[in-house]
Amino acid sequence: MCNYGNVLYNHLIHIVEMKGLTIFLRTTKKEGTIRLRFRLRDGREVDLYHKSEIRADLSDIEKFTPEGEVKPRVSLYNKRLKNDIDVEMSAIIAAYGKLCKKKEKRFITNVEFEKTISEELNPDKAKTLSEVTDIYHRFERYIEEGCTDGIFGKARQRHYKVLLNELKRFLIISKLTSLPPADFTGDMLIDFRRFLIDEYTFVEEYPKLYQAEDVRNIPKERRSQNTVVTKLRELQAFYNELIARGEIEKSPFALVGKHRKRIMMREQYDAPVCLTLEEFEKILNKSDVPATLKETRDCFLLQCAFGCRISDYKQFSMKKIGTSEDGIPFIHYVPQKTIKNDREEVVTPILRYAMDIIKEYQFNFGILKYVSGHQGYNAKIKSLLKFCDIDRPVSYYDIDSNDMKERPLYEAGCSKLARKTFVDLINKMQINMYLGGLHKQGSDAVKRYTNIGLKERFMLYSVAFNQPIYKVDNELNIINEGEL
Repeated sequence: MCNYGNVLYNHLIHIVEMKGLTIFLRTTKKEGTIRLRFRLRDGREVDLYHKSEIRADLSDIEKFTPEGEVKPRVSLYNKRLKNDIDVEMSAIIAAYGKLCKKKEKRFITNVEFEKTISEELNPDKAKTLSEVTDIYHRFERYIEEGCTDGIFGKARQRHYKVLLNELKRFLIISKLTSLPPADFTGDMLIDFRRFLIDEYTFVEEYPKLYQAEDVRNIPKERRSQNTVVTKLRELQAFYNELIARGEIEKSPFALVGKHRKRIMMREQYDAPVCLTLEEFEKILNKSDVPATLKETRDCFLLQCAFGCRISDYKQFSMKKIGTSEDGIPFIHYVPQKTIKNDREEVVTPILRYAMDIIKEYQFNFGILKYVSGHQGYNAKIKSLLKFCDIDRPVSYYDIDSNDMKERPLYEAGCSKLARKTFVDLINKMQINMYLGGLHKQGSDAVKRYTNIGLKERFMLYSVAFNQPIYKVDNELNIINEGEL
């Protein structure tokens, strides 16, 4: 080792000895696990932070000093955690040493600090990432890693891949195929948003770009604001990942200005549209529904009975059905959309008409294979509602005229209509618990005073949907109709 290297190494060791590198605890939690952070200080000029991938129980961390050493008189400790801390601290020291060789220490940024640490900990991965220079292939890698690492599931991966193809077409048309992620500017982001909105206008002009695309993903009309916002949020998540890894310093979303970004990312919702009980029963009792729409009708009516999201509905099976001690059948599941933060199970009693549909189909609905597209579930719901004369005028916002207009309800038909109908019908059966004026809206006290169980909810739901009360045995055979 050269003399300069020895001096530098001794200086870094001195930082550790002078408590310049420490475990940085910033939590109010008394128990549970946290992700370890580290702090590196070197005089008044350097104060850098590193968020590691180490997850540790607070009871284990208490046995270590801020410098990562085992506390005196502690004999039992988490040895694996100790090794992880040592490896992380060694990487931090090595990374800081490399950066000090390149520039004055006071000019070292946290972004390059994190990036260099990541390279020290994952040299093979860093080498592979350095080979990916353009935004398309880097986004493609992000999608693969995100699904493999469990950051998002297969369904979200499919949505990302659709966006990846849209981004590829935009880059080709804009002659930006070799563009690095860091060079994707705020103006380019604005242009990409416009492309997403009006991509249907490019289909005839660039037919070769759409030859290999699934026909369901080829735009036929202008995309809605909410659809585009969803796609932009997916792209924003990708850029947030690049910043977290230290690959870039700024996202294009930070370069468009706060006001413009707020407008770009704002979802717009029309007045809520849902079926009335009369309209629901009109579909339920329609006897001459053609064979081409029968499965759609049964599938849609069953979703109305559960009020679930389409992503959860597609996962339903007979294994999800249970029976209470009172003989009330119910379906139980954990919503996929919120499973990372909230794993509370949803338990929904099964209405009488819904039980008949379940027994007939066993949740094997072929129509759910394709939800979007011109022949998908949503499109067929529109056809079903039109056949059943569900044509009540409803208002909607027209993006072209920038004004409110009216259309027949059947044109608003989709899987979300089933969810909204369920919520609206059962909500009308409940007296708002704050109307008595004893407590303010959101009061926790009100929640402590009442507890609506499965039996009570089953009765409320049955009245809301004008369905009879019934009991079943463990084989789902109806044993008593009319009472509980």
